[in-house]
Amino acid sequence: MSLLLRVELPDVPGSLGRLATAIGAAGGDIEALEIVEKRYDGTAVDDVLLETPVGVMPDSIVSACNALDGVRVVWISRYAAGNNLFLDLEVVEELTAAPETALERLVDMLPVTFRCEWGAWVAPGDEVRHGTEGAPSDVPFVPADKPIRLEGGEDDDVRCAAPLTGKDIVVIGRRGGPEFLESELARLGHLAGLAASISERSGR
Repeated sequence: MSLLLRVELPDVPGSLGRLATAIGAAGGDIEALEIVEKRYDGTAVDDVLLETPVGVMPDSIVSACNALDGVRVVWISRYAAGNNLFLDLEVVEELTAAPETALERLVDMLPVTFRCEWGAWVAPGDEVRHGTEGAPSDVPFVPADKPIRLEGGEDDDVRCAAPLTGKDIVVIGRRGGPEFLESELARLGHLAGLAASISERSGR
């Protein structure tokens, strides 16, 4: 079973080694790791993709990690988006390969890139111009001139948005959390800006 673990840990030498040892002792096998955010308080937030054999429960992984000094598991979930983390540079490569569909392609890739359930391109008047399979049919439009967090929907989604093109915005949602980090808001804004620029250069 593939699991994605978001963990907060001290940003000091040896922390990742201790984390990897604890996960291995609990039966997990780390496939990939990505640093999500480094904070000024001396901590870091990492996403860890791991595989577990039949019979290994996610709770045992969480307990092993939380037993380490200064380590806190923010969340853990099954990871159905494939067996590798989707890096922002790969998104940009996809966008530049087909600039005429850059905006739609960006939306399609956002759930994997941000470990969330859905993405949507929303225009004024609550018009969903393009959405992923899991996106709600009604995503309210909220004016945004910079990346912002949004109020969740009736399904307890945690949402954020960024300006896309013209007055349109791109929205992503996680069911049940956690909240999007400041670094994730910045990444979303950066990728949305690149997609809009690439699309504009295509003459669309």
